[in-house]
Amino acid sequence: MKDMFSTKGLAMGGMVAAIYIVLTAPFAQFTMGPIQFRIAEALTVLPIIMPQSIIGLFVGCFLANLLAGAHILDILGGSLITLIAAILTYNFRKSKIAYTFPIVLNAIFIPLILYFAFTVPFLPTVLSIFVSQTIIILGLGIPLVQILKKYSKYW
Repeated sequence: MKDMFSTKGLAMGGMVAAIYIVLTAPFAQFTMGPIQFRIAEALTVLPIIMPQSIIGLFVGCFLANLLAGAHILDILGGSLITLIAAILTYNFRKSKIAYTFPIVLNAIFIPLILYFAFTVPFLPTVLSIFVSQTIIILGLGIPLVQILKKYSKYW
């Protein structure tokens, strides 16, 4: 964690933020709302190997939501959920449970935000986000972490 605010750590966090934005904001029709499929959510498990990504995920989510025209509750609340999930993922990085935090927290709290912002039905949105998060984390996030562990000299 001490490396998180070094020049190199901030640069790595900035790269994560930029990648998150590029994978989210231009595709708002698929990444916002009660049915969403955010490829960028694969990055949410990076704190397992890269604590510098915690701040990058928070900033990236905040800016992507802002640029995509999300509701203020989603901009602030969604970013906070991402930050909390990233911190928990880092804290449990030595356990398989680390992969569950982005799935579970998003599946519970994003539907709450959308319910209060737009009165979308809560339970169908929970199911939709749970399914999409699970597909992305299991299908892209876990392989991403495995590849980076194997081929990167940084960690």
